[in-house]
Amino acid sequence: MPKNSKVTQREHSSEHVTESVADLLAHEEPVDYKRSVLNVTGETWDKQKDGEEELDAENRPAWNSKLQYILAQIGYSVGLGNVWRFPYLCQKNGGGAYLVPYLVLLIIIGLPLFFLELAVGQRIRRGSIGVWNYICPRLGGIGYASCLVCFFVGLYYNVIIGWSIFYFFKSFQYPLPWSECPIVKNGSVAVVETECERSSATTYFWYRETLDISNSISESGGLNWKMTLCLLVAWSLVGLAMIKGIQSSGKVMYFSSLFPYVVLVCFLVRGLLLRGAVDGIMHMFTPKLDKMLDPQVWREAATQVFFALGLGFGGVIAFSSYNKQDNNCHFDATLVSFINFFTSVLATLVVFAVLGFKANIMNEKCVVENAEKILGYLNTNVLSHDLIPPHVNFSHLTAKDYNEMYRVIMTVKEGHFKELGLDACLLEDELNKVLGGT
Repeated sequence: MPKNSKVTQREHSSEHVTESVADLLAHEEPVDYKRSVLNVTGETWDKQKDGEEELDAENRPAWNSKLQYILAQIGYSVGLGNVWRFPYLCQKNGGGAYLVPYLVLLIIIGLPLFFLELAVGQRIRRGSIGVWNYICPRLGGIGYASCLVCFFVGLYYNVIIGWSIFYFFKSFQYPLPWSECPIVKNGSVAVVETECERSSATTYFWYRETLDISNSISESGGLNWKMTLCLLVAWSLVGLAMIKGIQSSGKVMYFSSLFPYVVLVCFLVRGLLLRGAVDGIMHMFTPKLDKMLDPQVWREAATQVFFALGLGFGGVIAFSSYNKQDNNCHFDATLVSFINFFTSVLATLVVFAVLGFKANIMNEKCVVENAEKILGYLNTNVLSHDLIPPHVNFSHLTAKDYNEMYRVIMTVKEGHFKELGLDACLLEDELNKVLGGT
């Protein structure tokens, strides 16, 4: 048979294929068919998916510097809870005595949980939702719940920021619109607004100008366009700060985290120069030790620890997820926690100094009003001039002289004292009244 025939070519081709297969089988490792398992669980797919997620975590953006990260955590944890809520709780729960349970719970509860959130976010390098899905897919709902909490907190937090923006623009007026009661015309006569005179200028401005509330709950009222614009400005600032993620928010932190401390220090210096500021600070640090045994005080202190540090909101995890995995998060947790405590005390000093001044002003107003009542009773012979101590001068009446005169009249007119309608005008009462409205 010729060499070039089709049959000869087919035989050579078959031999070549046979030899090639034989070579492949010779180099193949032996297979144990008894131990072979068919993979139907999708483990390969899971490993591939985990590898992609780990790659995403490695490619996650990072903070430009450690200072930027610390300022971000301080800016997140230090906020309205320190400046607005902590001074009120401090006064309500015994002044200086409240600082003790707060500091104890901060060390025992707040610091460990804060460190835990920092460590989890830094190790897994994902946000709140991704962290819980990584730990256990069935716990992923916790991440979504924390985001929902942040959403609702952001709604009312921005309302408070809107109020602050409104007061900021109003503060450029002189005199301040909340320093005096407005004058209204009643026909041809100009009189002070009676509603403002019954309360105070600040209260009237808050309800009638800022909130523009209606006279009753059955009246819906119209749109408060001033507050609507302020709220729009507040949300616009949030959007501009977050539009590029940590690239934009990190740069904003240099201003938003440091500037409040400059303002607090300026307010503290100005507040300490006010008359009566020392009375407010002494009221703050005067401990009511019986309050320390009240479980309600410890409960509110624990609530404030969670509220101040932002535990459970997911923000701490999100910020720490942009860190390198070898970052010293234990040092970060300790530093941020105690800066948070220091800021709370600093803000409380500022608030109590200003409120001490305001309480003195309100107390002087009370003394003047009641002194006019006493002068009227003296002129109508309801009270005898013998009840007035000889050193008392009504043209320059001090709170101390009025209290002495008040006690003499109360002792002599014991049976008919309530009919006179005189107030004690105690500074302690004014401090409690002022702080109760914060």
